[in-house]
Amino acid sequence: MFLKKNLTRLLALVLVAVIGLMGCSSPGGLSGDYSQDTLKVIETLTKVIDLPKDAENKSDVQSQARQQINDYISRYRREEKSGGLRSFTTMQTALNALAGYYTSYGSRPLPDKLKDRLKQEFKQVQFSLQKGI
Repeated sequence: MFLKKNLTRLLALVLVAVIGLMGCSSPGGLSGDYSQDTLKVIETLTKVIDLPKDAENKSDVQSQARQQINDYISRYRREEKSGGLRSFTTMQTALNALAGYYTSYGSRPLPDKLKDRLKQEFKQVQFSLQKGI
């Protein structure tokens, strides 16, 4: 009886600790530093955009990109510090365009016009980050 009671308490304590630690982790590997996270997302999405049409892991990479887009937007959309910045609004426009394309057309290759637009917007975001706007 004594052993069962203490074992149950120990198990409950371990579960609370595991759930608590899992809750502290950052979604999508984001650090919480807006500038670093934005540059990281740009780097990842640039690689996704430049994937060849016949890449073997294309669907996996695209689903990871969607997840990273969701994590980034959900983290920084409501923050006052980043939400009003020009870099964020431009980044949000680019991410919405890419996510919308993936939702509508699935794994079809990105059109060159969209690739060029996204790369231009990513450059604008990087410039805005350097200026702090």
